[in-house]
Amino acid sequence: MQASKARQLLLDMYNGAVGAVSAEKCLPAFLPKPSPQGRTFVIGAGKGAAAMASVVEQHWQGDLAGLVVTRYGHGTDCKRIEVVEAAHPVPDEAGRRAAGRMMEMVHGLTENDLVLCLISGGGSALLALPAEGITLEQKQAVNKALLKSGATISEINCVRKHLSAIKGGRLALACAPARVVTLLISDVPGDDPGVIASGPTLPDPTTCEQALAILAKYAIAIPDNVRQHLASGAGETPKPVDARFARNEHHVIATAQQALEAAAQVARSAGITPYVLSDEIEGEARDVGLVHAALARQVALRNQPFQRPCVLISGGETTVTVRGKGRGGRNAEFLLSLATVLNGLDGVHAIACDTDGIDGSEDNAGALYAPDSVARADALGVRARAMLDNNDGYGFFSALGDLVVSGPTRTNVNDFRAILIL
Repeated sequence: MQASKARQLLLDMYNGAVGAVSAEKCLPAFLPKPSPQGRTFVIGAGKGAAAMASVVEQHWQGDLAGLVVTRYGHGTDCKRIEVVEAAHPVPDEAGRRAAGRMMEMVHGLTENDLVLCLISGGGSALLALPAEGITLEQKQAVNKALLKSGATISEINCVRKHLSAIKGGRLALACAPARVVTLLISDVPGDDPGVIASGPTLPDPTTCEQALAILAKYAIAIPDNVRQHLASGAGETPKPVDARFARNEHHVIATAQQALEAAAQVARSAGITPYVLSDEIEGEARDVGLVHAALARQVALRNQPFQRPCVLISGGETTVTVRGKGRGGRNAEFLLSLATVLNGLDGVHAIACDTDGIDGSEDNAGALYAPDSVARADALGVRARAMLDNNDGYGFFSALGDLVVSGPTRTNVNDFRAILIL
């Protein structure tokens, strides 16, 4: 297979993965019936929230009103549901105001009313309503520190829940006694609905004590009032035994596994055997890159444990402990780590992208690797190892013209990786 065709196949696999988890494809089958006696309100948050709201409007029979918040640049036109844009991954004042308005909107509902909650990845940062006595600036500082620490998404969201007035089930309690139906696009390994966007409408089994332990584990300094909020139990979340959750229901409508299976089908159609390694890989992006590179070498050099030609597919959410000053998200970091090990091994091509179209906080979804990537970079004076040490995957692949820039996809099931071995 020519290099250009290998590149196109990887891009087609990524596009197939994203398309399989779009709101348009996944949401309509899960819409509940309107309440015959009450009103219907739509609320939600996440990178896919606006697209989800648009699909609801297209398919809903009956009156409808509501508010969803999404990341800047991820909005879409809705006629009956208001769409607000705010900052991600570090929350801002727009997100705080939107969260406050959402809580006011659902206040005073009756048991005949229905609340349809649309949640996707990114919703945790976008619903930024600090608990009483905690400032937005303090939440921003804790959030930034967690994002740089290498903490997993489950650990980050545990802390977020206990510093919030809306997450960890509190939004659902504000809706009571109305029935709440939550539709979720999962961006977390394992697809735990209570972790997605910090579970604003799901009861929370985690505790303030666990949140404090996570902050201590990563040596994150917190102000005295934040520590007291957690240590006193003031930040405790509502638990699964709370009767106010009894009438509610939730459905995970799109997952990483669905995206990986769609990509695998694209590969099969091209005559390449796919192997889905896992949909819930976590860990440091560069470490995950090393392991994937070792497996790719084993296949390329020894036809073990798989026969060439094949493609290795994986998903999940890696993390990056930021030590350098470069640009680049976790997918670029994974791919650059992979490149340093493969170092031009013939016949191995790869792609790593975020399914939301944004790798970290940059303007690219991810990047592409080819057997000549390191050699081309060397010719430009760009050293792969030095760039990796500086957390500058974006800079490395930008110099080669190998960034993947898709724009916002308005969905999010996290990382997509494919290694093609010819």
